[in-house]
Amino acid sequence: MIHVTVYRSNNLITAFQITGHADSGPYGYDLVCAGVSAVSIGAVNAVMELCQVELEIEQGSEGGYLHVTLPETLDGVLMKKAQLLFEGMLISLKSIEMEYRQFITIQRV
Repeated sequence: MIHVTVYRSNNLITAFQITGHADSGPYGYDLVCAGVSAVSIGAVNAVMELCQVELEIEQGSEGGYLHVTLPETLDGVLMKKAQLLFEGMLISLKSIEMEYRQFITIQRV
């Protein structure tokens, strides 16, 4: 199962962590894992490219682990942009969770 944990402070996303594998299909054909990976990596890339923000990123060498933290020193405009992109990511992940609840769970901390 994929576990998504979203960390917030003052209602702002400060970090998120994705762990596990969906195991909803054979390796290379697992649509849930592919969807979660595409949505999360796409959001990370968008924040880095569009906001010119260096995120703190930890990844597992075998997949199945991604931890991303926003820098605490972001100014207000960049923070708003990053928040919008990460909230969009969360909406997409919720859509996957609604359809494939047995393979993904989202927790807010």
